[in-house]
Amino acid sequence: MKEYRWFKPGFSVQFAITCTCLAAFLLFGYDQGVFGGIVTNNDFLDTFHRPSAGFLGIIVSIYNIGCLVGCIINFFIGERIGRRTVILVAMALTSIGAILQCAAFNIPELMIGRVITGLGVGIDTSTVPMYQAELCKSQYRGRLVTTEVLFTGLGITIAYFFVFGLSFTDGPVSWRLPIAGQIVPALAISVIVFGVPETPRWLVKRGRASEATEVMSYVFDLPQDDTYVVEEREAMLQAVALEEEKPFRWLQILRPDALKTGHRLGLACLVLFMNQWAGINIIVFYAPTILEQNVGLEYTTALAVAGCVEFAFVIGSLVPALGLDKFGRKKPMMVGAFGMAVSMMMVSVLLSFKGTDKEGPTSKASIAFLITFMLFFGVSLNAIPWCYSAEILPLHVRAKGTALAVMNNWIWVFTIVMVTPTMVERLAWKTYLIFMSMNFAFIPMIYFLFPETRGLSLEEIDFLFVDRDTAVVAGVGTGGAGSSTKGDVEKAPSSEHVD
Repeated sequence: MKEYRWFKPGFSVQFAITCTCLAAFLLFGYDQGVFGGIVTNNDFLDTFHRPSAGFLGIIVSIYNIGCLVGCIINFFIGERIGRRTVILVAMALTSIGAILQCAAFNIPELMIGRVITGLGVGIDTSTVPMYQAELCKSQYRGRLVTTEVLFTGLGITIAYFFVFGLSFTDGPVSWRLPIAGQIVPALAISVIVFGVPETPRWLVKRGRASEATEVMSYVFDLPQDDTYVVEEREAMLQAVALEEEKPFRWLQILRPDALKTGHRLGLACLVLFMNQWAGINIIVFYAPTILEQNVGLEYTTALAVAGCVEFAFVIGSLVPALGLDKFGRKKPMMVGAFGMAVSMMMVSVLLSFKGTDKEGPTSKASIAFLITFMLFFGVSLNAIPWCYSAEILPLHVRAKGTALAVMNNWIWVFTIVMVTPTMVERLAWKTYLIFMSMNFAFIPMIYFLFPETRGLSLEEIDFLFVDRDTAVVAGVGTGGAGSSTKGDVEKAPSSEHVD
């Protein structure tokens, strides 16, 4: 067990684990944002023979197909090879894809590179939150996961300002160097991963409970016979035993069961659907295009303004990162959806005057509402869906169910990113009415369909869907130490899952 002990027990190793996860999501954000800044670069467009708006959308969005396939790959191999190894594979694929994109001189090379980078990002995003969650105490889990998503916004902002700085140079360095920039954090993450441990839950599932105990002792700087370590290990052993006693079959989501698994998986997918159809990626991937074509700014000004718009995303994301467990899930999502709907409406109204006010104050005023949109998104449908989609799922499908919800997310990312250039070119100001309507529709959906989970343990969330007696019969509640439902569950430790 000494091979990973680069850091002192306790805070030092916890800090290294958190930095690894935050850097992984920073890279995720950088990957998403970097192409948004270069798709209007003249040297880039000349190199690839100035593709049409529709073809450009395919070039940019093909990355998201790679992300989707990466999630699918991780669905099948993640549990076999372990969290640390999966992260290393993700970083390797991201770096290889970045090298291919950086060295591309024709569209097929560029698209292959983007797909390979997408594979790495898909594996990354469906592994890192789980890695963090399995190596921290439950009271910090929500805050840490939402902070990871905050770093996505920071990565996007860094990408835009990096491209802006290089926009004052001539030739291919202005776009090839930002693409190559993905390699630096990928290499740094790869090095640090060798110095941090595998997760205790994965070790227990592989029959290595003694190593899992050593890891918890090391990470939390506690003796191996400490009450917390012992209870956590026993909870993991019980959970694994329950999973092995009656493995879940995915066809079961098509019919009712005691834990309402299909219904809860539907909520997990729906909340990540909202994450995309709020309209975020029309701005993340194409902010300079919007600011040039719809608002009328020149190239360098559009890049600078886009960087400021993206930074509003980071500011808004501080709210759930610092206060998610105080404000809850539903209210911020509803308030955010309303704010985003009004922002999109105002952007549409102001840009509709562009015909008579080209590059004038009315169209430029729409920038303010792009900023308010990003603030409201950061507060609400940015980080909360990623946390909610994992915690709403029952234990027996949490890992693979989260992967399916993330796959669903990437499908919609691909769809929106592919059609956005054509919508911006042909629909202009009417584009934003689509997302305005979606955000208004989300408000009653959130209110009526989604239960509030603030302050509840993962076991207590089960009781939002089933009564306590049914849950005991179904074998619910073999979660972490200190659960308020643990005593009830231990009365029926070998109960089978009820269909």
